[in-house]
Amino acid sequence: MNIAVIGTGYVGTVTGSCFAESGNHVICVDSDQQKVRALKAGDPVIFEPGLAELLRRNQAAGRLSFTESIKEAVENSEIIFMTVGTPQASNGDADLSFLKAAVLEVGRSMSGYRIIVNKSTVPIGTYLKVAEWLKSVSNHPFDVVSNPEFLREGSAIRDFLYPDRVVIGSGRKDVFDRLSKLYLPFASAEKIIQMDTLSAELTKYASNAFLATRISFMNELASLCEKIGANIEFVKTGMGADSRIGGAFLNAGIGYGGSCFPKDIRALLTTAARVGVPLRIVEATEDINEKQKRLLIQLLEREYGKGSLKGRVLALWGIAFKPDTDDIREAPAVALIQELLKVGARVRAYDPAAARNAEELFGREVVFCKTSYEAADGAEGLIIATEWQEFLNPKLPLLKEMMARPVIFDGRNTLDPMQVLQAGFQYYGIGNGAGTAAGVRNLRSMTGMGIRNSKNGNYEDLDKATGMGIAVL
Repeated sequence: MNIAVIGTGYVGTVTGSCFAESGNHVICVDSDQQKVRALKAGDPVIFEPGLAELLRRNQAAGRLSFTESIKEAVENSEIIFMTVGTPQASNGDADLSFLKAAVLEVGRSMSGYRIIVNKSTVPIGTYLKVAEWLKSVSNHPFDVVSNPEFLREGSAIRDFLYPDRVVIGSGRKDVFDRLSKLYLPFASAEKIIQMDTLSAELTKYASNAFLATRISFMNELASLCEKIGANIEFVKTGMGADSRIGGAFLNAGIGYGGSCFPKDIRALLTTAARVGVPLRIVEATEDINEKQKRLLIQLLEREYGKGSLKGRVLALWGIAFKPDTDDIREAPAVALIQELLKVGARVRAYDPAAARNAEELFGREVVFCKTSYEAADGAEGLIIATEWQEFLNPKLPLLKEMMARPVIFDGRNTLDPMQVLQAGFQYYGIGNGAGTAAGVRNLRSMTGMGIRNSKNGNYEDLDKATGMGIAVL
């Protein structure tokens, strides 16, 4: 088929490249001249594993092209995917101004029947607005379809090529069948779900809200674990083994971020408030997440004392909101850096992919390092804010030798607390032990290990040990 994709962000570039991979001819459109030039040169601009290779392969095969002209794309396509940005507006709802401008231009460019597919995350009922915008500038027939994306940054290519499900919101069977053919190379017919357009729009928000709720729920449980001496990692394992629950999105940490969860939850709450239906669980999810982003500040104050962060050199590993992406939007690490700078701390940061974006945001206020160990050199504490693979097994003896003070604040529970303690560090995690002797005894009983006393090398209970400890909040 001949397809147009309007917008070349994460969703648009991945969508265009993957549809081209299955033999379709795809024209991707963006108004940003610099971005279009980069894409034509084979640079996807964004960091997404596997995307550059996919893009270049399909360009070379003549199936994928890029342009600034919506008119050119619409004239040569039968299905138009809308993947423009819908950022959060000041009232919490999604800002549809970019979508409206693009839809109006699509309408003016139509020379016959077209299927317009909303793939951007849009407020419930947006398909009606899109239809109104099209009617205001075009007399040609069209159908508006909702086909929400479920792509995870860092694994977007795999998510598109091997989807859990494909949701198509359309009341017409012939339109559904036509779009289904596009997805059959990636998904079996059973995974392609037809529903009405409103339900399809809501499905996107409902999915993200539910996943975010699981994260906030586990973060609340982590706080309980700290108080009673339980271990959230063991609790997670026990819960995840239940087939009704599963193990996904059960990791405790310093909160979720990114371009989807925060924005989508606020948009859903705004829609619900507009029609007088309070979503109390969703409200609590957002509230818990905002509090969780301040958790590391509390841990830092526990270690150094309240008001004593000024002038301290702190290393930060990870800035992106999750591994395998360069996206720092709503990232907990960004909120943390802002708080640290506000109180006068000196931050040395490293991220394998997101450093460039963070440097544009913070400039010279933060020292951006080329390696994780360079960031830790001379630091009085190390904060792990993103669970990148390369952070999972650090050289602890080398790290201890380099740091001015051997303290690790593990915001993603990436490290084994017992190994860190044995290496001579003070350790703070998120609900994976306890600030009590009972909590550490529980850890030791499960691992067959004890807490090594840093002075005499013996294994002892925390209440007897000196110079070390494990603490979580």
